[in-house]
Amino acid sequence: MNINMDILELSIILPTYNERQNIGIIIPKIEDVLKDIKHEIIVVDDNSPDDTAGCVLELNKKYGNIRLITRLSKNGIGSALREGYRHAKGDIILSSDADLSFPVEDMIKLVKGIQDGNDLVLGCRHKITGSYYEIKGVRTVIKGFISRLGNVILCALSRTGVHDFSANFRAIKKTTWNELDIKENTNIMLFETIIKAKFKGMKIAEIPVSFNDRIYGKSKLKLSIEIPKFILKIGYYLLKYR
Repeated sequence: MNINMDILELSIILPTYNERQNIGIIIPKIEDVLKDIKHEIIVVDDNSPDDTAGCVLELNKKYGNIRLITRLSKNGIGSALREGYRHAKGDIILSSDADLSFPVEDMIKLVKGIQDGNDLVLGCRHKITGSYYEIKGVRTVIKGFISRLGNVILCALSRTGVHDFSANFRAIKKTTWNELDIKENTNIMLFETIIKAKFKGMKIAEIPVSFNDRIYGKSKLKLSIEIPKFILKIGYYLLKYR
C-alpha cells in the first residue's frame, strides 16, 4: 500500500490506564510498522498506578517521538482522546486502544483511507467483509453480542450507514476534528464524532479490521454502568442531529 511520504504528518493517540505491559509491546510495534511514515505518538495516561507513564518515558529515550500527557485522575476515554487530539501536530490523527485489541498493521489502512479523500475513517469489527470479532469464552460472547446488537440498532436509527460506532480505532483529518467541536468525556464521544460529521456532510468511510480480546490487564468498560448512560445520550444525539 503506497503512502505519500511528502505530505503525511500523523499523530497517534493512545489513551491509557494501567497498560504498562501492553504499552511496552504496542509502541515498538507502531514504530516498526510506521517506520517509513513521519509520525508522533501521544500517550494520554490517567495517572496509572502501574507506572505506565514511566514505561512511556523510557520508550521515548529510544524513539524520541513520543509525548506523554499525564492526568491526575480517570476522566473518561472521551476526555483522554479529546486532550490527545488537541495536542496533536499531525494533519491526520489516528486513535487506538492501547491493549493490543487492534492489529497495528491495520493503522496503515486507516491512514490510506484519509489519503483517499475521506474526512473520517472508521475501523469496523462488524457486518462488512473482512471484519472480525474474536470470541473466546462466555465473557467475550456476551460482550460481542451486545456490541453487534447495539451497533445494528444504531445503524438503523441513525441512518448513517455506519456499522460500528464504538470502536476506538479510527483516523480523522485534523481540520475535520477542529470543525466538529466534540464535547463528550465518555465513550459516547466516539458516536458523537460520527453523528456530527455525518450532519455536516463530511465523507465517512469504514474499513474492515480485526478485534482481539486483550491478553494483558483488565477491561475498563463496565457494561452495567455504561449501557443505561449510553442509551440516554444516544437518544439525545439522534433527536438533535438525525
